Amino acid sequence: MKRIFLFLATNIAVMLVLSVVLSVLGVDRFITQAGLNLPMLMVFSLIVGFAGSIFSLLISKWMAKRSTGARVIESPSNSTELWLISTVEKLAMRAGITMPEVAIYDGEANAFATGAFKNSALVAVSTGLLESMNKEEIEAVLAHEIAHVANGDMVTMMLIQGVVNTFVVFLSRVIGYAVDRALSRGDSNSGPGIGYMVTVIVAQIVLGIGASIIVAWFSRHREFRADAGSAKLLGSSEPMVRALQRLSGMTPNALPQSMASMGISDKPGFMELFSTHPPMEQRIAALRGQR
Repeated sequence: MKRIFLFLATNIAVMLVLSVVLSVLGVDRFITQAGLNLPMLMVFSLIVGFAGSIFSLLISKWMAKRSTGARVIESPSNSTELWLISTVEKLAMRAGITMPEVAIYDGEANAFATGAFKNSALVAVSTGLLESMNKEEIEAVLAHEIAHVANGDMVTMMLIQGVVNTFVVFLSRVIGYAVDRALSRGDSNSGPGIGYMVTVIVAQIVLGIGASIIVAWFSRHREFRADAGSAKLLGSSEPMVRALQRLSGMTPNALPQSMASMGISDKPGFMELFSTHPPMEQRIAALRGQR
């Protein structure tokens, strides 16, 4: 419940702030008596499209810690924590990035990386992962997450999400305006009516579904790159193959929706098109050069 609340609260707060700012700046007044002001609508769409994704990126580490209850290892208290710190430090050095924060959270087997910048990231593993894998497999998972950070995947995902959001906002309002004009029979003196509002809502939902498919596809592509990055950092693909084989027989712990794409694995989605991670067999085949 806490994860859902934090996710919804963040989005509601962003929308409230955007509404006030856009009203003050006047960039939400893109429907005029002369018609649809496309340049102003594009500015509006860019602001709405990117504001949420940028804000979510900037608070991603805070959200991850709060939503999973992850505990950052400030000073190792046992041999496992000491090994985690030294392993992540070694991998980060190989990847050419600053040592990220390392955290542990309670849950079934999973891990994730997040953060706004590659030199101030967070890598977290679950207690289930630590209990169910050997050190070689855990190291492969950590290398996978470090590869995400080194590839700048958090920022890239933010940009992709911002772009598709912009198109969703822009196109839904263009469609809404066209439908509203048709319903009002070309009466240019009337403002946007109920047809506009209903059409914008419906179009935004439909286009949003399509946008989610695009983002999920990119996320799946990025997982193959991170798997390959793990193999490169370790000098062999076999540790990652064995880690994926181990994970394929488990039920991964569900991560919050806002960071599901950053995990090592994901529960299969309602439809494969919306899954942020490829099937395990495809990832293993890719590592073995069979894909």
